[in-house]
Amino acid sequence: MAKTAMIMARIEPDLKTDAEKILKKLGLSTTEAINLFLSQIRLHKGLPFEVKIPNKTTLETFKKTDAGKELIKCKDADDMFRRLKI
Repeated sequence: MAKTAMIMARIEPDLKTDAEKILKKLGLSTTEAINLFLSQIRLHKGLPFEVKIPNKTTLETFKKTDAGKELIKCKDADDMFRRLKI
């Protein structure tokens, strides 16, 4: 089937730039990523991931971490696992 349908969307320039850098590392163009996303929507008959409104605890945690508060910094993955007692 010929690819003749067009999608036009306005997005934040920084979001576009950041996403394109990641897609390039994955070997995908923006068009290929959009086609992949839409194919997954069709396959799942909805979004291919769960979308939820964060609860109160999660929102408070987001606010704290965005402000740089109550963060635990680890030297590496081993340090993180040790602190998590995993």
